[in-house]
Amino acid sequence: MAFTADQLERHKRHILLKEIGGPGVQKLRGAKVSIVGAGALGGPCALYLAAAGIGEIEIWDDDLVDRSNLQRQVQFADADIDRAKADILRDRLLALNPDISVTVQRKRFASGSELLGSILIDATDNFETRFALNELAHQTGRVLVSGAASRWTGQISVYASGVDAEAPCYACFVPELPPAAEACDDVGVIGALTGMVGTRMALETIKLVTGAGKTLIGRLLIIDGLSGESRVLKLRPNPDCSVCSR
Repeated sequence: MAFTADQLERHKRHILLKEIGGPGVQKLRGAKVSIVGAGALGGPCALYLAAAGIGEIEIWDDDLVDRSNLQRQVQFADADIDRAKADILRDRLLALNPDISVTVQRKRFASGSELLGSILIDATDNFETRFALNELAHQTGRVLVSGAASRWTGQISVYASGVDAEAPCYACFVPELPPAAEACDDVGVIGALTGMVGTRMALETIKLVTGAGKTLIGRLLIIDGLSGESRVLKLRPNPDCSVCSR
């Protein structure tokens, strides 16, 4: 598929990168991703994927914009309050890059839901959905890009047990609901951190599509917003995992 003059201009900075180049931009144009969650993580992730030219983006979210969202969900404005997040984000993405296709599911993802993307992106804030997405990714042979943020700490990883028998899944890392699970509604979260996590999720997705660099498969990146430090932990498959060892 040839580039138009406008597309060459739009993607020039990616084409100049030897790790991406024209072939990588073509791969991005042919890619399909599903983003579950259009909020603090899903918003910046989706914006950078749209800007990079991901061909098809599917957005799942059943929520409406609330004023309390605006401290971190910078894809929304005060005038968007009480409107559907998924619809607004779709419009933002198409305004940013009209060459892409964006579909919207204005409902909550649950076990049994079908997603169109070859890469699944977990931008949610609850463990029930994370567990369901992880099972779907493993069972259907897809990669799951996952991020989370609470208080001043963020984390990002890529789970690929469905495509690599040596890779752990999310349940290897979190086998069951933590007894002291926290939601940002209860404990707070620094807004800029969610942008850092969301954009890093987009970066991992771009690397997965283009084959550039080394992804976070089997590794967990932890960002400490207060200290300004980050570290990477090695994740290993759990031989007794209820999802990927069956």
